[in-house]
Amino acid sequence: MDGTVLVADDDRTIRTVLTQALTRAGCKVHATSSLTTLMRWVGEGKGDVVISDVVMPDGNGLEMLPKIAKDRPGLPVIVISAQNTIMTAIKAAEAEAYDYLPKPFDLPDLMKRTARALERNGAPRRAVQTNDAGDRDDLPLVGRTPVMQSLYRVVARVMNTDLPVLIWGESGTGKSLIGKAIHDFSDRRNLPFVTVTSADLQDIEGPARVLARVRGGTLLIDEIGDFSEEIQARIARMMDTPGDHAPRFLATSQSDLAAAMKAGTLRRDLYYRLSGATLHVPALRDRVEDISLLAAHFLERSETGNTVPRALSEGAAKVFANYQWPGNVRQLEHAMRQLALTSRAPEITQVEAEQVLGAQPDPEPLRAQANTEKLGASVERHLRRYFDQHGSMLPPPGLYARILREIEAPLIEIALAATAGNQAKCADLLGINRNTLRKKITDLDIEVTRGRKMM
Repeated sequence: MDGTVLVADDDRTIRTVLTQALTRAGCKVHATSSLTTLMRWVGEGKGDVVISDVVMPDGNGLEMLPKIAKDRPGLPVIVISAQNTIMTAIKAAEAEAYDYLPKPFDLPDLMKRTARALERNGAPRRAVQTNDAGDRDDLPLVGRTPVMQSLYRVVARVMNTDLPVLIWGESGTGKSLIGKAIHDFSDRRNLPFVTVTSADLQDIEGPARVLARVRGGTLLIDEIGDFSEEIQARIARMMDTPGDHAPRFLATSQSDLAAAMKAGTLRRDLYYRLSGATLHVPALRDRVEDISLLAAHFLERSETGNTVPRALSEGAAKVFANYQWPGNVRQLEHAMRQLALTSRAPEITQVEAEQVLGAQPDPEPLRAQANTEKLGASVERHLRRYFDQHGSMLPPPGLYARILREIEAPLIEIALAATAGNQAKCADLLGINRNTLRKKITDLDIEVTRGRKMM
């Protein structure tokens, strides 16, 4: 890489790591913990790319973007932030940030994006758009896990396009909220947002009535995978001839519509009309690290002037992390509302968490369904989901090694547990040499607990 990078972050470690990495890559680096200093450098004409945190001691990095765009049109700004909500990604997109990465970020990925920004420096920027839709802090689209952060970035990228969007995921994951967020922060936000079901399209005049209601706004087709072939044909015709005020089309589904198309339950032509972009909303059990964050969010929303602020104890947090949550985020929200009303002390105990889950649906059918899926199909499903979350961009380099590591580590850990830590038996079970097993335990940083000592 060739160029000068301005780094603004109040974390000394991050400044040091970025300075060293960028310098080794051939860049000149100016690093600061002050937005004031950063803006002075920008005003002096320094820098070919800016990497800035959001929350700084002397201001907000996102609020500086309009001034940077005015003073230095075409200067790419990469926003990095530990504020892991969809709002940060959306605000970064609205402020015309060149790119956005959540903390903790993948350093090779950031280096790749910086190199791309240096190559494209000087490209004209669009005028900065302001959004009067409000902060929408009530949206429970919260998550620091990589899968959610990837989803947020894709939402921000497709928000102001006219592409149709498919949003799929299990019941209760927040598909409709994603659709509403896309509308509320888009250029169509002052136009109607209309959700339709199959009942709205049962008769031949249904599409015309729906288009009259939406009037160029956003049309969300709810659970399109459940629609009959006749209604699917009406939707396809409606998308082909929307009239003078064409709406933005969004659709939700609890099933993978690509698989439904292959199975013949979804019209092929309708699938391709709707799949301008595909967003997969992960199940709560696939982002366990977000459960405590979401629980705290729901507890805070449940507070009133007559209630004591609540928080999860360590034991309660473990109970929730180990639960399968077949109803996903919606089920978690209902559980938190109940606990906010019934818990006896500010800290929710493990016993109280177990009691509220005692009346919840049995997750066993969900496990049984998963057990019928072949390993290859499961891996393929997760890999496709991983690629989909990156939208039009490719995942960071080194994918082959990362995937192998993610599969290999739990395989060895489970095999060690099944053989009571006997490495000779474990190596035989896996069909590998015992010395190879030892090396993999070291390389993969697998913790060897009691009962798993080197033989």
